[in-house]
Amino acid sequence: MQGYPLRDITVIDLGQIYQGPYATFLMAMAGARVIKVEPPTGEPVRARANISRGSLPLAMLNSNKQGITLNLKTARGRELLIELVKRGDVLLENYAPGVLDRLGVGAAVLTKANPRLVYASGSGYGRSGPKRDFLAMDLTVQAIGGVMATTGEPDGPPMKAGPAFADFLGATHLYGGIVTALYEREKTGRGRVIEVSMQEALYPALASALGMHYWQDGKTTTRTGNRHSGLSMAPYNVYRASDGHVAVICVKDEHWKSLARVMGRPDLADDPRFANHTLRAAAMDEVDALVETWTLRHSKDEIFDIARQHKIPAAPVRDLTEVTNDPHMHERGMLRFMEHPELGRVVLPNSPIRYEGSPLLELIPSPELGQHNRDVYCGFLGLSEGELEGLKAEGAI
Repeated sequence: MQGYPLRDITVIDLGQIYQGPYATFLMAMAGARVIKVEPPTGEPVRARANISRGSLPLAMLNSNKQGITLNLKTARGRELLIELVKRGDVLLENYAPGVLDRLGVGAAVLTKANPRLVYASGSGYGRSGPKRDFLAMDLTVQAIGGVMATTGEPDGPPMKAGPAFADFLGATHLYGGIVTALYEREKTGRGRVIEVSMQEALYPALASALGMHYWQDGKTTTRTGNRHSGLSMAPYNVYRASDGHVAVICVKDEHWKSLARVMGRPDLADDPRFANHTLRAAAMDEVDALVETWTLRHSKDEIFDIARQHKIPAAPVRDLTEVTNDPHMHERGMLRFMEHPELGRVVLPNSPIRYEGSPLLELIPSPELGQHNRDVYCGFLGLSEGELEGLKAEGAI
């Protein structure tokens, strides 16, 4: 059995909410030691625990981390951060640009303290440019980044995507940037500052919509509902089934021919009106009507089975209860039931990245606020018990 790729890496995690914590979660599940640093009042997502009995997002994104508190508004708190950085390999933060600089512990200070440090910064718009200091959250980045203009029904208002995908696209790019910089450090012995803008990370996901926009000479942006963002594929939609909805897409002409046969309409397979993508897209309303006439006669699971047997891309639209109990993801270890000390019995995710030769790490519940103060400050930094009590007394932790 091989070890885990980041087993010798220590990460100082100043991440908050989704973007930063997910990037460091991926590092933790690759074997890194991740020390989650929170202000004494806790990070913003922890406040959601006051609304219900606990914060599931906090638990999802912070498994397998050590948790400490640190008050960066105190001189001693800033000194402790520098000491942590001297012993670490990566520092990640997704504060608004300039926040740590104003506190006196920005990238220039920390990389001077440890030239091997990979300093990773995630933000809405980046560390430079005219929008640098604009407040940014997933919703506002979806709005300004073009996502909402391309989401929703053609005659309806702009809509956000259901998942917080600007945050998580930013997070996965941030993870990629960190491990790339760590690879470079193996060659050069020096770290570097890397950054990811959420707006820039989501732009490539607009590829289909941008293709149509270009084709229309930039005259309009069309919302296409559940149809293809470029309106260049049919069938490509969500159709009514007898007991719900099902998504069907024909990426290849062979898919359409197979679908025509299973719909009991083999004549459509050779019908010149539907011979290729261009022709089917031109007859999109008619194609959708033909497909839905068939799907309405079957349950969504029956459609899924038929499509699988005939190699047609299709899937039932499932609710979150069905998804969290997905036997496939549970068998692969991506999802598992856990008795969480704050939440009770919940389903938590592992990392979607697999390292052949190393089993998925077992999940360790997300830390309580300051749970590992003693382990990190005494064990990792070597402070005495008396010094630890002194830090508490002066409000540094």
